[in-house]
Amino acid sequence: MAESLLQASRQRQVKAMTAAAGSASRAALPLLLCALLAFGGAYVLDDSDGLGREFDGIGAISGGGATSRLLINYPEPYRSQILDYLFKPNFGASLHILKVEIGGDGQTTDGTEPSHMHYALDENYFRGYEWWLMKEAKKRNSNITLMGLPWSFPGWLGKRFDWPYVNRHLTAYYIVSWIVGAKRYHDLDIDYIGIWNERSFDINYIKVLRRMLNYQGLERVKIIASDNLWEPISASMLLDAELMEVIDVIGAHYPGTHTVKDAQLTKKKLWSSEDFSTLNNAMGAGCWGRILNQNYVNGYMTSTIAWNVVASYYEQLPYGRSGLMTAQEPWSGHYVVEAPIWISAHTTQFTRPGWYYLKTVGHLEKGGSYVALTDGLGNLTIIIETMSHKHSKCIRPLLPYFNVSHQIATFVLQGSFSEILELQVWYTKLGKSSESFLFKQLDSLWLLDSSGSFTVELQEDELFTLTTLTTGSKGSYPPPPKSQPFPPIYTDDFNVEYPFFSEAPNFADQTGVFEYFMNTEDPGEHRFTLRQVLNQRPITWAADAASTISIIGDYKWSNMTITCDVYIETPGKGGVFIAGRVNKGGILIRSARGIFFWIFANGTYRVTGDLAGWLIYAVGQAEVTAQEWYTLTLTIKGHLSAGMLNGKLLWSEVPVNFPKNGWAAIGTHSFDFAQFDNFHVDATP
Repeated sequence: MAESLLQASRQRQVKAMTAAAGSASRAALPLLLCALLAFGGAYVLDDSDGLGREFDGIGAISGGGATSRLLINYPEPYRSQILDYLFKPNFGASLHILKVEIGGDGQTTDGTEPSHMHYALDENYFRGYEWWLMKEAKKRNSNITLMGLPWSFPGWLGKRFDWPYVNRHLTAYYIVSWIVGAKRYHDLDIDYIGIWNERSFDINYIKVLRRMLNYQGLERVKIIASDNLWEPISASMLLDAELMEVIDVIGAHYPGTHTVKDAQLTKKKLWSSEDFSTLNNAMGAGCWGRILNQNYVNGYMTSTIAWNVVASYYEQLPYGRSGLMTAQEPWSGHYVVEAPIWISAHTTQFTRPGWYYLKTVGHLEKGGSYVALTDGLGNLTIIIETMSHKHSKCIRPLLPYFNVSHQIATFVLQGSFSEILELQVWYTKLGKSSESFLFKQLDSLWLLDSSGSFTVELQEDELFTLTTLTTGSKGSYPPPPKSQPFPPIYTDDFNVEYPFFSEAPNFADQTGVFEYFMNTEDPGEHRFTLRQVLNQRPITWAADAASTISIIGDYKWSNMTITCDVYIETPGKGGVFIAGRVNKGGILIRSARGIFFWIFANGTYRVTGDLAGWLIYAVGQAEVTAQEWYTLTLTIKGHLSAGMLNGKLLWSEVPVNFPKNGWAAIGTHSFDFAQFDNFHVDATP
């Protein structure tokens, strides 16, 4: 029997050499048995002296903000396919953790996400799309870890201050209500809760939050803090025994694979609770591959969470295509399974939260790193990366120079792993498209005649997973539809009596919140509308504009005619606008330029070249008052623009020299209620 297995091993070696030479454009076999070319480093993988830290999983973030906005509008089967690539075990990224934004009505990078409590006496646990996304993730992986974190907060919590800790008990009640609502209305158990993303923490608030969670019977919900830097939270915990007790995980953002002494002294779990946020091309894949290993090797971080899970927002918004995959065209159904999906799979498909890292992990002699994890039941997964400095730079922080070169690395399995006879092999090569391979399964590696050792030939920008698990797979679907631009003619009458989602398709709120609305007292044409629902400025995370705005369309649009029915609800000071060629959004929304056509309840109109209203092109009187419906039309053609009110020309031949292109938009002058109906844009050339 042993002789036949040995012969099979040699046959597999020949097959693997042929496959590797043919498919990976390399003359030598990447995996060589028996250490025949054992120059270079030798690395022992051993559990005899115990294990390292417990592995908590690899995950990604939806939110911070509105990064999954367009995903919900995808038609089937494409939406389900995207979700499978993200969450389905042993198929694609197979994520262990989903972290979502607790919507707070404020701008949080690429848009706003609605709060479950816009106002003090308001509760609605069906707004937005994070509930839906968590349920879809849970449907595919019942063991997925769920996390919630606020970026912004509704304004009423601050009592006119831009600060969520004015009334700590009230803010804690607001957060606990979100957790309770997740369970009551969606049967979702939230596992971890954060404090305030990348902003100041309040020690007493954290303690109040823990007590309120316990009072509600939510002892199982763990607190992670402070989703910013390692300090000062680590030092604060060392100085405060109660704070040390109530915090379960220290989460840092973009740690550059390193931690600090104080964080390690707490003996708490250390996570990179937000990382990556890099363009999802080969460079981004290299970044992700490097930090997934080195966050533990250098910093003992047992979880790494990517911002963001899927780039499902208009690409010209800040940090476009910074998701693990791209799904930004619901109108066409087109999506792209980007390389970071398969980089994730090298770890996620062959580990589980609750496994343990070995103590024997580290750096390779000629650059790169290796980690090994076990379930303690005989299974072993080894992940080796050799990402070069040139091809693995993350967007932040600055990456110090290092060198990676060709090397032969020998790994020796000792302890309980010395009895392993076979390892499955998965391989990725990044770099030039003609040379790259993503998550390719090679022939398995037999260790019968090698005394528990094997040798790997390593080039730059490679990733190997060697594992006892046989469940890995590279899932696939038929190619999605081809990419298409946003339809140049687009209409929405918002006539949806029972909307599944609170927001209209393809509108991306940048300040304020625009939701489907039913006028119960209006049986006529405007019974179903889109309403701006905030009446005060939220506690901000980013630079929300003074005016609310929701964008839509193709950023390349230049000539366009926009028509929309509008309804100002606030007498005297209320105002609304429609706009074209809007050139900025996200955290840059305050400085957005474009052509903005405003009407006001005081009987005036205005044409401006920016959202802030500093660049005034035209002003005048208009027969406008509050609580009446009007039809606005804005036409932009070449270097000129014109506007109509109820089909009659109100202003014309206003020069437009900048910008040359941009989105269409609707909005209000301030945080006031207003309604919109029968939106139509014609941007045909």
